[in-house]
Amino acid sequence: MSRMTHSLRGGGLGGLRVASSILLLVTGIALYSGAAAQDATDDRADVWAVIEAQWDSEANQDRRWMDRLLTEDFSGWSNDTPAPRSRASIKMWDRFTDEQSQMAAHELYPYLIVVHGDTAVAHYFYTAAYEDNDGEVEINNGRYTDVLVRTEDGWKFIAWHGGDDATDD
Repeated sequence: MSRMTHSLRGGGLGGLRVASSILLLVTGIALYSGAAAQDATDDRADVWAVIEAQWDSEANQDRRWMDRLLTEDFSGWSNDTPAPRSRASIKMWDRFTDEQSQMAAHELYPYLIVVHGDTAVAHYFYTAAYEDNDGEVEINNGRYTDVLVRTEDGWKFIAWHGGDDATDD
């Protein structure tokens, strides 16, 4: 019988100390792994909540979302724009398009959210309906990839890319 086995079977206080140390180490690893997994789950949920808040704010015609949710150095490139847009450009074009039509409804479908430290990448699909000033409704489907960073004020968008899927009409 090895010395370790003998000690663990009750052959003295040394074995009890070793067994206690091993148990404490295993418990610590399990708790840390559980806490890390919970943090990752919480981060993904927090990121998704920011994405939903942005879409809800747009639907509710709350133009303040851009100051709250976009970083100062934001750069986003939608499928229907010729180049990436800064936060200032997003604000200007959002005002213009809000005068032409309003979001009547939307639904988001999360696909994958990856959080790596203070950066998150979220892929998702959407369906959105817009009503123009003449009462005509257009329904679009599309996808986005959003990049968010953790700030002192919570998660904020630093970049995004996507938009309506191409149609054959």
